[in-house]
Amino acid sequence: MTGTFVGMPPFPDAAKAALADTQLRRNLGHATATIRAKRAAVVGEVDNWESLRQAGAAIKDNTLARLDEHLLTLEEALTRNGATVHWAADAEQACAIVTRIAQAHQAEEVVKVKSMVTQEIGLNEHLAAHGIAAWETDLAELIVQLGDDLPSHILVPAIHRNRAEVREIFLRSMGAVGRPAPADLTDEPAVLAAAARAHLREKFLRAKVGVSGANFAVADSGTLVVVESEGNGRMCLTLPEVLVSVVGIEKVVPTWGDLDVFLQLLPRSSTGERMNPYTSTWSGTSAGDGPQEVHVVLLDNGRSRVLADEVGRQALRCIRCSACLNVCPVYERTGGHAYGSVYPGPIGAILNPLLKGTGTDEQTDSLPYASTLCGACYEVCPVAIDIPSVLVDLRAQVVDSHRARKSGGLPTPEAVAMKGAAAVLGSARRLGLAERFTRLGLGLGRRAGAKKWTGARDLPPAPAESFRAWWRRTDGGRKGARK
Repeated sequence: MTGTFVGMPPFPDAAKAALADTQLRRNLGHATATIRAKRAAVVGEVDNWESLRQAGAAIKDNTLARLDEHLLTLEEALTRNGATVHWAADAEQACAIVTRIAQAHQAEEVVKVKSMVTQEIGLNEHLAAHGIAAWETDLAELIVQLGDDLPSHILVPAIHRNRAEVREIFLRSMGAVGRPAPADLTDEPAVLAAAARAHLREKFLRAKVGVSGANFAVADSGTLVVVESEGNGRMCLTLPEVLVSVVGIEKVVPTWGDLDVFLQLLPRSSTGERMNPYTSTWSGTSAGDGPQEVHVVLLDNGRSRVLADEVGRQALRCIRCSACLNVCPVYERTGGHAYGSVYPGPIGAILNPLLKGTGTDEQTDSLPYASTLCGACYEVCPVAIDIPSVLVDLRAQVVDSHRARKSGGLPTPEAVAMKGAAAVLGSARRLGLAERFTRLGLGLGRRAGAKKWTGARDLPPAPAESFRAWWRRTDGGRKGARK
């Protein structure tokens, strides 16, 4: 599993359905415009923003170049601090590790910090299959969970919902899984937040096991870091007896000095704040304070594949800020569900094919084309990921993979056409001969293979006389020229 919602159609089909939802488009347009404006204001305050951005990119690239060394340093430091480190090659292994830990403590439920990586591996579904309920405690994630929905944004998973819809979800679903919403619940944001707080409080106090991801992992001190805005993460990280953190191997940074750069880049790029309201760090266990058993699952799940891609490996710089989503004209009009993954938007359009590989399924192969290549995503990325360049490279990989997997190794009609065009255009004599059949070729094309092309573009009629014929007849324009 690499973060794709099973059964989702290719992006063009899903996008067409999303574009027809006017309420969705209004919700997305309002939310992304608000976040864009906040980000622009706080980024504009930083005189050396571009230098900070390039520093973040350099730290990530240097770390990835020696990732094996930094991961071993992280493991040694975590172990020294009292944590137990597990290595997971894929989603199945990671889910099995977390499930075994929960079962060892007879846990029937876990509370969760907002985590993209646990969504990527399908942890909630795996736990549910083993009789363990996983409760999301982030407000937006709670809305998605109670609404039996799917996340549509990296930072704000319920961005596609307005507050009236949230009220209906709370009234309809809270009572079935815990403390119900008040009968007189309104759609005022503060009232909705209070209802969520009351609903979650009993879960925080009851749960034996907490599950988190990590925004960063500092190798030299063995410190995991989570940044958040609500305080629910702090509750999950301190109240349960057992804490299990699932961390992608690309999250490592060498030192606290390196972390300083990202704690300036991330809040401004994500929530449009100068700093995070809550920055939680933990380094193993401490007697009588917080969880007394800490596990860290270091996850690959395709990241080694991405690291081996010379163009695509820069995607591993991503700090999950969602700035690229908020400026993307495609995302703003289609929303996140159309991407069929927990990683939507421009970063999802490159990360999913890189993690999974091209040529595996139609839905994943459609994602590199979910872009106008306008470059806005690169301009706002706090770690300078050149998403348009990666998209173009992935499109080439998709084409190559499709060509390679055709039965019997036979070329596609498109490949035959391109080879034929190359042969004709490469010779003046052959081109002159082919021009005699232009009108016949265009007529056949309209009725056959060019239907997809002409459905969105004009195919002009053939001229009555070719350029070559005109040139011969007029002696290069000299005969019959105006006096």
